[in-house]
Amino acid sequence: MNLQPIDPYELTIRPHYLFDRQTLLLTAGDFTTGDFNCMTIGWGALGTMWNLPFVQIVVRPHRHTFLFTEKYPDFTVTVFPKEYKKDLAYLGTRSGRDENKLVKTSLTPVASHAVASPTYAQAELSIECRKIYSQDFDPTQFIDPTIHERYPLKDYHRVYYGEIVAVYGTAEYASKG
Repeated sequence: MNLQPIDPYELTIRPHYLFDRQTLLLTAGDFTTGDFNCMTIGWGALGTMWNLPFVQIVVRPHRHTFLFTEKYPDFTVTVFPKEYKKDLAYLGTRSGRDENKLVKTSLTPVASHAVASPTYAQAELSIECRKIYSQDFDPTQFIDPTIHERYPLKDYHRVYYGEIVAVYGTAEYASKG
């Protein structure tokens, strides 16, 4: 796919639609060494913190990708055209701990521009992030008591903030000015 560089401040997306209605792929690791893993995500945010544009993601400690988000200093979040929905569904239901799940899809990992974690040749949007903060969710701080229902196993997410260091996408993701 022909992606162009996009200034993070010119990135045009619908964040709630992006996280709730599309399937995003989180990848952490090192493309050069082949030591990376990916997982689908549906919870997160985009914004500005400490005067830095960021992507916020959450990963539960039992997920195989958690090992990679802890070990490596960066990650990518990618968006794909609708025709890759089946591939993303497969990646979202299999663990890299049990198999090399990417080889069973049509997705091709490729080097990112600014981070070691890979992006994908088929992506229509790739956001490259450098980790700047992480912390475990503290259930004693949940104000809405219904949030506890999302954690029947008490496997609370770790939240990561990643400074957006590069964005590459199709023209539809670039502000028209």
